Amino acid sequence: MRKFCVLSLVFLFVGGLAGLAMAGIAGTTHDLSDDSLGSTELCKFCHTPHNSMASVTDAPLWNHTVTTQTFTVYSNAATLDASDLGQPGGVSKLCLSCHDGTVALGAFQGGTDTTMISGSALIGIDLSNDHPVSFTYDAALATADGGLHNPTTTSSGLGAEIDDDMLFSDKVECASCHDVHDNTNAPFLRKANTTSALCLTCHDK
Repeated sequence: MRKFCVLSLVFLFVGGLAGLAMAGIAGTTHDLSDDSLGSTELCKFCHTPHNSMASVTDAPLWNHTVTTQTFTVYSNAATLDASDLGQPGGVSKLCLSCHDGTVALGAFQGGTDTTMISGSALIGIDLSNDHPVSFTYDAALATADGGLHNPTTTSSGLGAEIDDDMLFSDKVECASCHDVHDNTNAPFLRKANTTSALCLTCHDK
């Protein structure tokens, strides 16, 4: 019986590792481990265990040059009730440190690559036609807008409420909808958007 239990635990552990590998970034477009970009280490383009950038507090052990661009942000006053929308910050600024097209993919500490992102992944510095980020989404905004769910009481469908699972210091960021480490729901969505399910998590339509 004891041997059976031990073997069962081993299978569960191995199965769990396989599941983690399936949900990882290896083999996806976020896998930059290519000699031509300066490293074959999968995580090194964004993270490092030593000598990380102490000035970056929104991601663990950050290793990639952060964009210094000034962005044109969404500004449609007729549809936006958020009062604190400004320049992208937090984790959104880290995403834009590749996706704005001004910082090289291989611009991690010590990297010398100059390859810029291109194609549909290039968002650029004009964000006026993109979903706004880095604004506070709370119960007060939901009430003022009338078309948003209360993030403190509405389930995200990911295990808890919207504010716990999808907001960062109560703010909407790129990572509210996207999970950079998991492309199960392409393009790196936190959950499938079939019948606009991801959008309707926050938007009450």
